[in-house]
Amino acid sequence: MKFISWNVNGLRACIDKGFADIFNRLDADFFCLQETKVQAGQVDLPFEGYTSYWNYAEKKGYSGTAIYTRHQPVGVSYGIGREEHDREGRVVTLEMPSFYLVDVYTPNSQDELRRLDYRMEWEDEFRRYLQELDARKPVIVCGDMNVAHQEIDLKNPKTNRRNAGFTDEERQKFGQLLAAGFTDTFRYFYPEATGVYSWWSYRFRAREKNTGWRIDYFLVSDRLRPQLRSAAIHTDIFGSDHCPVEVQVEV
Repeated sequence: MKFISWNVNGLRACIDKGFADIFNRLDADFFCLQETKVQAGQVDLPFEGYTSYWNYAEKKGYSGTAIYTRHQPVGVSYGIGREEHDREGRVVTLEMPSFYLVDVYTPNSQDELRRLDYRMEWEDEFRRYLQELDARKPVIVCGDMNVAHQEIDLKNPKTNRRNAGFTDEERQKFGQLLAAGFTDTFRYFYPEATGVYSWWSYRFRAREKNTGWRIDYFLVSDRLRPQLRSAAIHTDIFGSDHCPVEVQVEV
């Protein structure tokens, strides 16, 4: 099965930049979105053969996640079961017969790290949530996780050391998640690859210069490693400040 994840940074704007054509061209079994920035009823975007599930933030024009799927889920849930974390529309989970698919938009620690403490709470709760799912069946989790894990995951690690997305605290939490039984699929296939990013600032011609960060991921339960077939980052696709990322798994 083919899985795609894309932070569209405002779905309505992305629609105007060719989203439908990109969606059809990528031809995924599951297509996960983050930062949709829409409310119920604001976008009517059906695709033939797909059912979609949406989690909207309470705050208008903010956050939001969605999954399009060709396959009927056993169940669907929204959030991680904690009210303080579930107001921002950050998680959609599909229970499939043999696995869970979790679409996440991780909170950003923001300028001057003013939300870092909250981010740390979120990380612990989200890891707990994934471990509870993983105890029942394997998990595929994707999305904008707002952290560059290693120095090779961003262009300028030294100058970004204490910036949101590359603090020691955020990187350590990501490491704890991997240690809890999850595999970073892109690094599984390309452990030493450099210069391959999924997000670029709109400022300073960053994308043109490839001054980017790899902050969009597909992670899988470690026991799914034998079923991994490929991973990709579609750096040639525009329409957002992020590009789509992909994994193919035999599940």
